[in-house]
Amino acid sequence: MTWSDCYLFCFIVGFALSVLSFFAGATHIHLPFKIHLPFHLEPYGGMGGGVHVSWFNASSAMAFLAWFGGTGYLLTRHAHLVALTSLAISTLAGLLAGAAVFKFMVKLMHSDPPLRSEDYRIEGSLGTLSMPIREKGTGEIIFSLAGARRCAGARCEDGKPLEKGAEVVIERYEKGIAYVKRWDDFTN
Repeated sequence: MTWSDCYLFCFIVGFALSVLSFFAGATHIHLPFKIHLPFHLEPYGGMGGGVHVSWFNASSAMAFLAWFGGTGYLLTRHAHLVALTSLAISTLAGLLAGAAVFKFMVKLMHSDPPLRSEDYRIEGSLGTLSMPIREKGTGEIIFSLAGARRCAGARCEDGKPLEKGAEVVIERYEKGIAYVKRWDDFTN
């Protein structure tokens, strides 16, 4: 087995696994059995929360293999360099490709802030009535939840009427209806 054969084998394995991984993820194909490799995303809790991406993950390893093999094959077949020089250059190319994939994965994993349950809790949210609530009737409330403007049906907790534009607090939320109380009554 020559150096070019070894490089070609590394390229074929790395490229084939990269393509297989891409299409399996794009078409949501899952293997019928679970494989646990040391190459994975490791969640961890802490003061800031978040996700830790291991340097030794499968995507970076496949990128390394493909670029290491491809560069090495081209150098041994066409450049006719000394074997150690080809090995050093192809290793550097593989490391750079693996680092680029790693940086992309870190950027992808840290693009969204971590979810907090208090951001999605409807009870206690402050809102404004966009449609008045008649006595023992239903109106509509507009409120902000998780940074987005939302609306829902609203009923007054004590059955009294409330005018349009009144500031209210959601006390409970059941079956798509927010049971509200006037902000002034809530603070007193």
